[in-house]
Amino acid sequence: MANDGHRFPCEQCGADYRFNPDDGTLTCNHCGHSEAIGAGPWGGASLRELDFDTAIADRLPDSEIEETRVLTCPNCAAQVEFDPNTHSAECPFCATPVVTDTGVSRHIKPRGVLPFALDERTAHKAMSDWLGQLWFAPNGLKDYARKGRRMQGIYVPYWTFDADTKSSYRGERGVVYYETRTVMRDGKRVQQQVPKVRWSPKSGRVARFFDDVLVLASQSLPKTYTDALEPWDLPALEPYQPEYLAGFRAEAYTVELQDGCQEARAHMARVIERDVRFDIGGDRQRIHAVDTEVRDVTFKHILLPVWMAAYKYRGQTYRFVVNGRTGRVQGERPWSAIKITIAVMLGLLVAAGVGYLVATGQK
Repeated sequence: MANDGHRFPCEQCGADYRFNPDDGTLTCNHCGHSEAIGAGPWGGASLRELDFDTAIADRLPDSEIEETRVLTCPNCAAQVEFDPNTHSAECPFCATPVVTDTGVSRHIKPRGVLPFALDERTAHKAMSDWLGQLWFAPNGLKDYARKGRRMQGIYVPYWTFDADTKSSYRGERGVVYYETRTVMRDGKRVQQQVPKVRWSPKSGRVARFFDDVLVLASQSLPKTYTDALEPWDLPALEPYQPEYLAGFRAEAYTVELQDGCQEARAHMARVIERDVRFDIGGDRQRIHAVDTEVRDVTFKHILLPVWMAAYKYRGQTYRFVVNGRTGRVQGERPWSAIKITIAVMLGLLVAAGVGYLVATGQK
């Protein structure tokens, strides 16, 4: 459920529009009327980068900042926007019953949004198919998930970072060569090739422009889940317009901009190290020092679409997430003790049968 800023009345009947992933329009579930994004009185921001240093110095213009009322889950600390008229709800990330508060979150506005391309039915089928491939998953959970309640569409916050880098390095290039040695083996003299490395000093410079280094700005889901949903088709990002959020929820970022930039810099450093090794060449490389100049750092706050289900089954919460563009699924890996026991017993029976056949065949 979106907040009041993400509700748009149908011009035919006055009910709320909802963004329709099938055709990318605003559609009224009450009367079926649809309207193209951007055709109404709601304007979208441009899809442009913001200067990182300006943001860190808290000098962004007020037009780049917004305040929204959010619910903070006491269990997983997710911050999700809610309709102010909602007085109780369940956290979409962990299924914890919570009561809404009146907390106000002040944050940098989204600049881009990747709209949902899959509807709930398609996402639910993708999750059910994924569960069906897990032989050791409890059958009860599979049935519960297939027949259970609706999935929730969540826009998850991310940062993207651009930067121009130039790096100078010092290291060594290793070239492998072989020496022939005579050794004794089984009482005989034999020759063998022994690898050696000839090292020579190497220094140089590498340059790389980083475009849209993606950093998760949420702590509500394990990073292994969200990483497994990649890749995202970021070239399809649209300039942020609130219509895309109609009928969906949006999570507020909990990873601050500076922390996100540090993670992006760590990613850049790994790529620069790979570039340095390639530039050194040879068969092996030693890197003694890398000095990187980072300039023109810019960023965007963007929202990416995730279908989510959090099921409580026999006292345990299972979470599943589906990429709202591609249908890739990730989630808790449930195990059935009964199925595992049966598999072990079958394995022992097969091993015993094979052992019996081998023993009788040797008689």
